[in-house]
Amino acid sequence: MAVSRRVFVSLDCAEGSEGLLARFWAAMLGGEVGFTGSTGAVGVRAEGLWIVAFPVPGYVASTWPHAGVPKQIHLDLAVVDLEAAVAEAVRLGAVAAAVQPDPGRWRVLFDPVGHPFCLTTAAPSE
Repeated sequence: MAVSRRVFVSLDCAEGSEGLLARFWAAMLGGEVGFTGSTGAVGVRAEGLWIVAFPVPGYVASTWPHAGVPKQIHLDLAVVDLEAAVAEAVRLGAVAAAVQPDPGRWRVLFDPVGHPFCLTTAAPSE
């Protein structure tokens, strides 16, 4: 028996940026904004997943790959066409990282509030 019936991935962000972050992830995942909570949290519903943008006082974005502020979390998104996926992510507000450890298979980007995420063609098949 499963302990949980649904997964929520919560991404911290600066107060006031939760709507921007929710719209970005809704567009990236083909989802929709499903709720706005009294705490300012905004939930995005996508197939099989919820991502919640949660405002946190004093939030500081990751400085990856440099020391200082480590990655708090990152998502790997499986794609078919890496170049097209990167272009669409950038169009939606992502920024490509200056450091790309394996650009032929993975691309590291930052969402609009600084969370690193990867687009990859190297994901296992279902």
